[in-house]
Order: sequence, then C-alpha cells, then structure tokens
Amino acid sequence: MTTPERTEPSTTAGERDMLEGWLEYHRETLEMKCAGLGDEQLRQLSVPPSEISLLGLVRHMAEVERSWFRKILAGESVEWIYSSEDKDGDFHVSEQDTYAEAYATWQAEIVRARELAAAHGLDDVAQSKHPRTGEVFNLRWIMTHMIEEYARHNGHADLIRERIDGATGE
Repeated sequence: MTTPERTEPSTTAGERDMLEGWLEYHRETLEMKCAGLGDEQLRQLSVPPSEISLLGLVRHMAEVERSWFRKILAGESVEWIYSSEDKDGDFHVSEQDTYAEAYATWQAEIVRARELAAAHGLDDVAQSKHPRTGEVFNLRWIMTHMIEEYARHNGHADLIRERIDGATGE
C-alpha cells in the first residue's frame, strides 16, 4: 500500500476554497495515519481506558460526515451506520471489522458530503436543526466544525500511530 498524497491548502484562497481545502487536507491526514497498517494494528486501542483506535476513528468520521452533511445540512432521513443501538458503536470495533469496509463507507460519506456542500452556499441554513439542542447551522459553520472535528481526531490518530509503529509527523 502506498502512502496517500496530501494536498496543502492554499494560503491565498477565498473563503469557500479555503474551507474546502482545509477540510480535504484533514480528511487526507486521517487516511495517511492509517496507511500501511493491517486490520489488527488499526484495531489497537490507544491507551486504557480509552476505546479509541485508528479503525474506530475512521468509522467515527464516517458517522460525523453523515450526521452533519446528510442529516443536518440536507435533512436526509438516514440511519446511523455503526451507532444505531450503541451510541459509541463506531468506536467499538471487533475482530470482524475491517479497514476495507470502514474506508469504503467513510469515502462514500465524503463523496455525498462533497455533493451536498457543492449544492449550497456558505450562508445557506441547514434543513434540520441539531437533534439535541435545536440549534440551526449554516454551511460555513458546518465546514468549520468539520475541520475542527478532523483536526482534533487527527491529533489522536498521530499519537495512536506513534504507539503502533513509531511513525510520527504531520
């Protein structure tokens, strides 16, 4: 398996291109953190009692993409992928769970998120309110939040990857 390429965000882009650039950068970063590892390594937990693994992070980000772009932005009535019965099911990986499945699911959610984002302006208000708080969001907020979500979890991924095989870096 080759290491995925990562595109550096523009330093002079307009607002929309900047947001899209940073979101793609962080998506690619998580993919890089998983590159070259087998399923067993990707299932390794970070540090007890944490249940976070690289495979769990990929599954979690598939759920996050689905939630913010499909459920909130577009108002689609879609079920959770991994977390319907267990709210932390995305992180609860088993020996049967594979990176190939999680990666394909995550990438499909990213494709759909890109389509939905492309159909909206940054000021467009999402079709659905947040299910717990009732707040409304525009696409600008959703994209900024997604960058924050990936950046936080990429920090986790960096530490997990270093624990697994010593690999460090951006």
